[in-house]
Amino acid sequence: MKLAEISIKRPSLIIVLFMILTLGGILSYSMMGYELIPKFETNMVTISTVYPGASPSEVETSVTRKIEDAVGSLENVKKVESSSYESLSVILVQLNTGADVNYALNDAQRKVNAILSELPDDADAPSLNKFSLDDLPIMTMSISSNKLNNKELYDLLDKKIEPIFSRVNGVAQVDLVGGQEREIQVSIDDKKLQGYGITISDVQQAILSSNLDFPTGSLKSRTTKSTIRLSGKYQSIEEMNNLVISSSNGAQVRLSDVATVFDTQKDIDKIARYNQNPTILMQVKKQSDANAVAVSERVQETMAEVVKNYAIQGLAVTIVDDSTNFTLDAANHVLFDLFLAIILVAIVMLLFLHNIRNAFIVMVSIPISLVATFIGMYLMGYTLNLMSLLGLSLVVGILVDDAIVVLENVYRHMEMGKSRIRAAYDGASEIGFTVTAITLVIVVVFLPIAMSSGLVSDILAQFCVTVVMATLFSLLTSFTIIPWLSSRFGKVVHLTGKNPFEKFILWFEGQLDKFTHWITDILEWCLKTGLRRIMTVVVTFVILISSCLLVVFGFIGGEFFPKMDRGQFLVQMELPKDATIEKTNQVTLNVEKYLRDNPNVVNLITTVGQQSSGFGGAQATAYQSEVQVILNDKSERDESTDIMSAKIKRDLEEKFTGVEFKTAPIGLMGADQSPIEMVVTAADNETANKEANRILELLKKVPGSVDAELSTDTGSPEVRVNIDRDKMSALGLNLSNVGMAMQTAFNGNTDGKYRAGEYEYDINIRFADANRQSIEDVRNLMFTNNKGEQIRLSQFANVDMSSGPSLLQRRDKSPSVKVLSKVVGRPVGDVANEWSAQFMDNAETKPAGVNYIWSGDMENQTEGFGSLGIALLAAIILVYLVMVALYDSFVYPFVVLFSIPLALIGVMVILALTNNSLNIFTMLGMIMLIGLVAKNAIMIVDFTNMRKAAGASTHDALIQANHARLRPILMTTIAMIFGMLPIALAKGAGAEMNNGLAWVIIGGLTSSLFLTLIIVPVVYSLFDSLLRRMGKDKKIDFEAEMIAEYEQKELSEDGYTPKHQL
Repeated sequence: MKLAEISIKRPSLIIVLFMILTLGGILSYSMMGYELIPKFETNMVTISTVYPGASPSEVETSVTRKIEDAVGSLENVKKVESSSYESLSVILVQLNTGADVNYALNDAQRKVNAILSELPDDADAPSLNKFSLDDLPIMTMSISSNKLNNKELYDLLDKKIEPIFSRVNGVAQVDLVGGQEREIQVSIDDKKLQGYGITISDVQQAILSSNLDFPTGSLKSRTTKSTIRLSGKYQSIEEMNNLVISSSNGAQVRLSDVATVFDTQKDIDKIARYNQNPTILMQVKKQSDANAVAVSERVQETMAEVVKNYAIQGLAVTIVDDSTNFTLDAANHVLFDLFLAIILVAIVMLLFLHNIRNAFIVMVSIPISLVATFIGMYLMGYTLNLMSLLGLSLVVGILVDDAIVVLENVYRHMEMGKSRIRAAYDGASEIGFTVTAITLVIVVVFLPIAMSSGLVSDILAQFCVTVVMATLFSLLTSFTIIPWLSSRFGKVVHLTGKNPFEKFILWFEGQLDKFTHWITDILEWCLKTGLRRIMTVVVTFVILISSCLLVVFGFIGGEFFPKMDRGQFLVQMELPKDATIEKTNQVTLNVEKYLRDNPNVVNLITTVGQQSSGFGGAQATAYQSEVQVILNDKSERDESTDIMSAKIKRDLEEKFTGVEFKTAPIGLMGADQSPIEMVVTAADNETANKEANRILELLKKVPGSVDAELSTDTGSPEVRVNIDRDKMSALGLNLSNVGMAMQTAFNGNTDGKYRAGEYEYDINIRFADANRQSIEDVRNLMFTNNKGEQIRLSQFANVDMSSGPSLLQRRDKSPSVKVLSKVVGRPVGDVANEWSAQFMDNAETKPAGVNYIWSGDMENQTEGFGSLGIALLAAIILVYLVMVALYDSFVYPFVVLFSIPLALIGVMVILALTNNSLNIFTMLGMIMLIGLVAKNAIMIVDFTNMRKAAGASTHDALIQANHARLRPILMTTIAMIFGMLPIALAKGAGAEMNNGLAWVIIGGLTSSLFLTLIIVPVVYSLFDSLLRRMGKDKKIDFEAEMIAEYEQKELSEDGYTPKHQL
């Protein structure tokens, strides 16, 4: 061991090395940003196209399908999902993991540009974005003013303040919710138009053609030049009122004769409130590669400036919701657990190592390894997030392992009577190879996850790499700092019990001795006869199988992500489709009143006319609204957010009839949408709908499923106008004129702009509200043909009420419907499996051409568990290979592998007891256990081999190994368990993820501690006697054979072939 030698002879080198590492670590730490979960891009390209006024079926045929066909040939596409809403088409292209999303975005843009000419003329150009998790706002601010009215406030925000925030570094977009933009409305009276014999198209033509500025050339003399400008833009509302729109027979008809012009605001489409007070909300979204915490800090600085600069307008800005507070809380909680773990480990060290000096020598390796790890994290581009910090706090127990093993050995040599320096050198050198193998075992366990790709590795890779780096640094300290410190300060302390502390330690030692003898007695009993040995293994195997049955019988469920309690949830309301925004607003106000009475509710953020879920979120839907409820801290209330939101939903449904309520707790990734998502595809919409409805009924009967529903809604009321073309052309009209006139009358035309100061506002020309109320208004719409005759719409068209779908979906170009459900009180995987078992493989009930595809959480779960399963297998194989290298044997490593299933017993039992499910974090804990458990077995097998080489019999060698190695095994295991306890019992922000992981490790280590000490020696002796019977136990002494004596034989003349002996 060169390292140990150098560190004893020239400690200055070691001091310099670790000073550099420590300084580098501190510097790196100060430069790292915070985030909640490692950045993982869901590689998606979203293509959204607005096609104003079109029905979903119209949007699907003329926009969605065309774009789908265009982007269908992109490479690396995993799936294409499209939704056609009213006047909006959204296409999601999900790419395979590892695909370059920027390249795909450009490629998709090229393909969409190629078909732009095929899209309808009045559809907007499709917009393409990279969709990632960050599309949820990271901050919501509420803005009000005591000096400005609504119109002025919105104008100030829209034109002046929003651009200031949009410029902040890292902000992607700023949305205003609530408040309306200024608009000049021209409300036309249908009856007056008919009286004057003017059509709406004439009015529109007159208004637009009188609102122009012309640069008309210039005047030029020899010395001067000036531009002539015809200024024809409207200067005032008065001017518009006096506009002459037709003059026949000398009688002028002015705009004010047939219409009223208002300087007002656009129609209300969204309303926002904060704690029941009307407000305008400003939502800030960050760019996908920006750091949330940093952006939030910058936005807050900008906010302070804005308030100062606009003090005259009486602006008040409050931060209503800042998602980064949770991130910082969670990070601080994990850091606190980390310090607690270090203190607990220090106490364990003190008990085992008898004095503060020795405990200090071991504990040095923790801060040094942790601080040095930050350098690696910074270089890899990691942030301080729940995963990387969790890796650091879990590794505390592992970091002291190598140091303990080395120090233990050094002390054994000291007690033989060697001097400090000799003992430090001999002790470190003798055990160097074993310690390296133990560390490598932990490293190779994590490598497969870090190397794999997919959602799981995106989330867990930072955890794994952090653990690997910290462990490798601890290996370095145990070969450098430990020998150096113990060669200078180590001394064997013999306890006399002169003070209470020593008395306690003596008592502790006595208990340890008892435990050691107890384990040895059991072991001796087990090793006595061959039958007992086989029985021991069989009994253990039976216990293992029965603990795994806990999963089969549903005591332990499965889900992708553990539930998180952020203390926020959404209450989403949906009224009948024909409800106006005023009606929705009224219901929402009553719901807010009800919520306000709940003592646990702190804040309410309300948006009427939009919901944040799905991509319809950008669109105003008058019949929907949403209240974001922020609760007090979970330590101050008895129930979890999940349960509270479910109860509130039940109460609301009883109180308000005819309103559909949904509640969604806000978890790690924003609002928990339905975790169960099944896509039913078929050849046509009707079949898909029918089948989806059938399996929806099955789902509703499964316990644990709540709010089961279909993604597509039943019809929105619509007025259908079916034109008789023959009659129309006979009356001298054509379809484009009819369509244009109808569009202006009922939807409005905003082509004209009104300039006030430096800004322009829309001029909206349409029928007055009184002429846009009933189906009769549509039937009585007047058109004028070329001959000047007036014709009603009902003369050449049938106008009747009908209903159409409000959303059409497709998956990979087939019509599809999603069956969605939330889950309460049971793990998602259980509910999903029970439900799908009823129809998935049932050929009799499944209609032809129908396919069922899992989506959402279950899709992630099957993919995630698949890749974790492979990682687990790879980890076991790698551990085996490391041990083959260590023992130079292909058989003995199997003994060590035997200890791995033993950990499963404890894992299953503790998961059932603490009510945790199998999710990606608990599975990660199991992978971590492979390394931790194999370590203990390695120590026993290694020592046994050493004793056998020294000439002891197998039986004696095993008993001696158990005696000698029990102490370090106990010490490392107890240190690890104590290091885990703060995390297992943590209650802070984001703690739910870590609890399960820590419990798994505690359970696995506890069960394997007892079983390893007995089963591993038993299996070892079974293997040993097997090898003896097969005659494989004789080892050839290669060193001796290399220089063995031989008898010289004569060669023939050619120097090669031996002489023939006659």
